[in-house]
Amino acid sequence: MTYELDRNQHSVFSLHYHLVMVVRQRRGVIDHTVSVRLQEIFEHISPNYAISLQNWHSDIDYVYVYFKAEPKTELSKFINAYKSASSRLIKKEFVHMKESLFEETFWSHSYALMSSGTLSDETIQNYVATQRH
Repeated sequence: MTYELDRNQHSVFSLHYHLVMVVRQRRGVIDHTVSVRLQEIFEHISPNYAISLQNWHSDIDYVYVYFKAEPKTELSKFINAYKSASSRLIKKEFVHMKESLFEETFWSHSYALMSSGTLSDETIQNYVATQRH
């Protein structure tokens, strides 16, 4: 299996991750418009953490994200910053959603983060893209 390696001034690396975030109480509030906005927020915040979005897919109560990172990336800080900012912005921009949310909390406190390991990028991206099917 061949990996394309990334480089920076001090290292060579291949750090790919699969992130799954769930809406609190699985309230089923992510439609196409909300998904697009969540992705925009992700893409706006991610460069500050040396993260690059590779693939995005959502279902009504899940977001599946495949991304690359650098060795200096603090993943838990990024995820917490993203969940906080996106929750705040989504509740502000989609006011009608407050009725559907549990205690006005958008995301579940937990998330799943997995490194791509020995799976190929293509396999993971295909998985992320076909979750609804």
